[in-house]
Amino acid sequence: MTNPYSAGAVDLGRLQAQTEAREKMNSSQVEAFFTVTEENLESQVLQRSTQIPVIVQVGSARSEDSESLKATFQQLAKNNNNAFVVGYVDADSTPQIAQALGVRGIPTVLAIAAGRPVTSFEGGQPADALTQWVNTFVQQVGSQLEGLPQQGEPAEAEDPRLDAATAALNVGDFDAATKLYDEILAEDPGNAEIKQAKATVAVIKRLDPQNRETDAIEEAAAHPDDVEKQLDAADAEIVAGAPEKAFDRLLTIMEQTAGADKETAKQRLLELFNLFDAADPRVAQARTRLASSLF
Repeated sequence: MTNPYSAGAVDLGRLQAQTEAREKMNSSQVEAFFTVTEENLESQVLQRSTQIPVIVQVGSARSEDSESLKATFQQLAKNNNNAFVVGYVDADSTPQIAQALGVRGIPTVLAIAAGRPVTSFEGGQPADALTQWVNTFVQQVGSQLEGLPQQGEPAEAEDPRLDAATAALNVGDFDAATKLYDEILAEDPGNAEIKQAKATVAVIKRLDPQNRETDAIEEAAAHPDDVEKQLDAADAEIVAGAPEKAFDRLLTIMEQTAGADKETAKQRLLELFNLFDAADPRVAQARTRLASSLF
């Protein structure tokens, strides 16, 4: 059976990778040229861009222009004294990142500062023109950013409760892991990664895919008026990596029912939103529909 902790959108293993990426961002260690992944997108691109300018190239090995730009950026990134960093997005292996960045053509280059795109261009550029473009961007925004931590400044320590929660999950103790996540959230209510982990554990505990003998989605199709089965099916669709279907299923319940059933579907939907980045277009679209169903 597929490991439920890494299936589809549900991936508890990513929490550790995200934590490590955040710790790296908080330290004075800077990769001048790096590959952008789902785990380091927030820390090494968005958060890092509050410190120094970040350039993101979205490219493909299939594109000659893209490979030429990549080589030039790698050269420019060397020995730049941490004035900027360059992140490379492989559109073939991580198309979801390219989509999230709104990229339509390959190659595309985006200049990011303070978590927001400042400017961008598509297509190839001669090395001289690219150098001038980079220098202009860095000169315009570099002094307006926070700057990197000073050498020797201590990095934020990892919360030991994360390791304890992972140990609990490894033995199937979902309640213990949830309790630890609740403790962290009580001290840091805005911690999106911990909210995501807690929501993930709730989905896995409810669905219990290791011991389930029936297909939750087939059960829901056979009993369309059974709200509990529809809720189970939404969890299954999340695990399968089809959040759009899960959101649509729960929103349909809200639109077609009232009272306790509607409220239950709403709370489940809000919980599942915590599994994704708030800027995810699938979440944004579902939230718009949710607002319409409430008023």
